Amino acid sequence: MSFETIKALHIIFMVCWFAGLFYIVRLFIYHVEAQERPDMEREILSNQFIAMENRLWWIITTPAMVLTAIFGISMLLYPGHGYLIHQPWMHVKLAFVVLLLIYHFVCQKIMKDLEKGVFKWKSQSLRLWNEVATLALVAIVFIVITKGAMVWWKGTVGFFATAIALMLLIKIYKRIRKK
Repeated sequence: MSFETIKALHIIFMVCWFAGLFYIVRLFIYHVEAQERPDMEREILSNQFIAMENRLWWIITTPAMVLTAIFGISMLLYPGHGYLIHQPWMHVKLAFVVLLLIYHFVCQKIMKDLEKGVFKWKSQSLRLWNEVATLALVAIVFIVITKGAMVWWKGTVGFFATAIALMLLIKIYKRIRKK
């Protein structure tokens, strides 16, 4: 398999992984909000959300994470491309990937808690949590595309500007939704 094929598969499964991470938290939000419904409706909705969450998690999100990692590691080990692991930008990217893996397993814990009827998160907190994956995506893409050519402080300012913009948009959405 060529390096380009491995890279393409890495990107395809990374997109699938992020899609799963984005959607699972939306399902969590709807699952939490369903708890405010009357008993019968709440039970039906909760059972449906549990089924949807499990299918998404075990059929799409987790396999995509595993395949993203396999093809990413394959690129680092590919003959003639071992230099990648020694690049400072790759160290930063891998640090974000580790944070994304932690995010993944926190989402899995949230899913298991919801399945047991344990609701530790409010829907607003989950909306903010959902943006963590967005920030990771923005950071990883910029790191990979610029390969360290971007001045570090510009990247840092851009990262926090994106975070602040997302938080403001969530607050605006919350106000509009209340009206």
